Order: sequence, then C-alpha cells, then structure tokens
Amino acid sequence: MQQSHPLINTIKNKSLLSAIADEYGTPLYIYSEEKLIENVNKINSALNNNFDSYHICYTIKANSNPHLIKALKTTVTTLGADCASPGEIYAAELAGIQPDECIYTGNYESPEDLDYALKAGVHINLDDITSFYRLKSIGLPNDIAFRLNPGFGKGAFSQIITGGENSKFGVPQFDIVNAYRLAKETGIPKFGIQCMTGSGVLDSKYYPKLMIEILKTVKLLKNELDIHMDYISLGGGYGIPYQDDEVRLDFEQVFRDVSKHFYSYFEKRNESKPALWIEPGKSVVGDAGILLTRVTGIKESYKSFIGVDAGMETLMRPALYGAYHRIYKVGEPDATNTKNVDITGRICENTDRLAVDRDFPEVAEGDLVAVMDTGAYSFTMSHQFCTRPRAAEVLLNGVESRLIRQRETIEEIFQNCYVEN
Repeated sequence: MQQSHPLINTIKNKSLLSAIADEYGTPLYIYSEEKLIENVNKINSALNNNFDSYHICYTIKANSNPHLIKALKTTVTTLGADCASPGEIYAAELAGIQPDECIYTGNYESPEDLDYALKAGVHINLDDITSFYRLKSIGLPNDIAFRLNPGFGKGAFSQIITGGENSKFGVPQFDIVNAYRLAKETGIPKFGIQCMTGSGVLDSKYYPKLMIEILKTVKLLKNELDIHMDYISLGGGYGIPYQDDEVRLDFEQVFRDVSKHFYSYFEKRNESKPALWIEPGKSVVGDAGILLTRVTGIKESYKSFIGVDAGMETLMRPALYGAYHRIYKVGEPDATNTKNVDITGRICENTDRLAVDRDFPEVAEGDLVAVMDTGAYSFTMSHQFCTRPRAAEVLLNGVESRLIRQRETIEEIFQNCYVEN
C-alpha cells in the first residue's frame, strides 16, 4: 500500500520553503516540531497503556541538537537520554535531562570516557567484562548493567545489525553470568540489563521475540547469582518507513505484545517487576527532518546527473550503507514527468550520491530539492570533508521557523589550528 510522507504538505509549500532557504541558506536541516512531538507522544502513550513502570531514554546519537532534545523533554517530562559518549551526556544536560535519567552505553570505552560517565552520575551500561575492570580502577557506581549480545540481531542493513557473532557489541551469552558475577562479587548492589541488537527494524514481531531472549538471561542470572533486575532495557532500533511501500510500526501493538511476555514471566515466578526501559532515536526524530538543498548543476554524461549543494559530507547515510531516502522537487512532490538520474553532491568522491538511478522530475539550476527522513543520523553524521562547513539547522512550527544551529563558517573549521608566522 502506497503511503504519502507525513511532511508531504510541507514539501508542496514552495513559497514557505523558498523563504526559509532565502533566509538561512542551503544546505539546511529543517525539523518539524509538530511531528517531533507527535512521535514521542505516540511512543509514550503506548508504553503508558501497557506498562506500570517504564522509562524512555531518547537516543542522543540520532540527533544531538539541544533545542530538539529540550522540546522532547518538555513534552514528556520524565524523558531520559541514551548516551554513547561524554559529548552526548553533555548535550543531555544542556537540554535539562538529569544524570539519573540517563543511561551511558559505550563500547571499548577509554578510562577517560568511563571517568566522565561515573562523575556525571548516569546509569552505566557496560559493553564487556574488560570494561568493568577499567571502571573498577576508577571507581564503582551504585548500579551497573551489561549489554547482552544474544547471538542474533536484525537491522535494515548489515552494517547496522548490532547483535550476533559478527557484532563488535555486547557481552556474549556464554559470558554474561561471569560478567554479573564479577560485578556482584565486587560489591555492586543493584543491577539492570540492556540488549540492543540492530537498527531500523520494522518487524513488530521482532521485539517480543527479543524480550523472550532477554528474559531467558534474566532467569539464568536469577538462578545462578540470585540477581534481581531493577530495569530491563529493550534498547532501540525502532524503524521508520524510508520508502512509500513500507509500513509504519504500530507501537501500541509492539508494547502490548512485549508486555504479555514481560508480565507473564514475573507473575509466574511471583517476583517484583522491574521497569521497562527503551532507547528510541530514529522513531522519534527521523521522519521529522528534511534536508533542503539547491540544484547547482545538471550534467549529461554517460548517465544523467543532478548536482546539489548537499553531498555525502552533509548526509552520510547513502554513501555509508546505501540508505534510501525519498527525494522530492520542492513544490512538485507528485510530478510524474520524470527521467532517470543520479543525484550527487560536490565532494571529490565517486560515492558522493544521495540517490542512484532515481526517476526524478526536470529541474533547473537554483531549484530546491527536499531529502526526506533526515532527522536522525544525518546532521550528527555530517562532517567537513573537502573543507565544507556543516549545515545550519532550523526548527519549524507551522509556518514559523527559528534557527537552532547557525551555519558553520570556513574560518570556524580552522579556529583551533595554529600556523606559525
């Protein structure tokens, strides 16, 4: 079933986007505040309907702009953050999220990373037994969790599957008891467990399956070590449709099915129920973002090219793992008179393609093009290759826009460099 994009009416509003482009320049990231709030409310409502105790930790790596995080925190006042670096802990703090509302999940963490997380007072989720030894040499928190690798994973691309034998993440199932035994024998009094096996998953049946596997490990740890979990984190990975024929996740169904296994397990054993934690990112901010870019050149070679002022330095996902993003001509998203083209940026790499062999309407130099679903893993993955400054970011509320990150300048790229006279 073909579905129109939730922001399609914004793309049809050529006068609005033209005015925004004229005011702030391109390339430009635009975020719909209305869509952002709708997404987090939908997830929060589904959890509230199916769990007595839960905690949402928004995944900062998806989009770390403090203005967006603050809007989410204002909407769901109990919102926490999933952080993977000291910088992400800092971003959460800027947005008003308290340390005890955050979970820190690094991997191959340096002593400096662990020291920052420990001093910040966040909940620490460790990727490996060796991580615990490094943490122990610095100090110990009041509670600890380990990231479980259950031996399988799932994701939209092979590169974003984070569970299984080929994954660099998590404690393998065969070593999980040893990890928690070490922590308990060292004197850690409270525990959680986390499991994050992949990203971009649109299969609603996968999440209850994953919960069943986590509960098997919870049972093992209870039997072997008499450990009770204060929280169980199902991680993130909740996908969004990137193409018209993909079906949006029904969060009400997902968490209803997860809760059945969750509550059945603890009720049968007459054990107190831990809180369910989740770490959504893409499902919160992904489809709330648009990358607005301007056509800079049109080339007829062995194939047809449309050049734009946003390339792989602005949006890395297509070059990194062949990600597909819907792309529309601003003002004419439903155009049917198309030709086959590649859409490329200005970077000196042949992988610099936002789209390959895409049917696209006729455009002229100066026309505006919108790349959809760029709220997550887009600006946060942007970089300065070819010494291209990073884009500006704008928050859109109806037809009112405001700058939430100014465009980087060439001079700012070099501000920390020293050149001898």
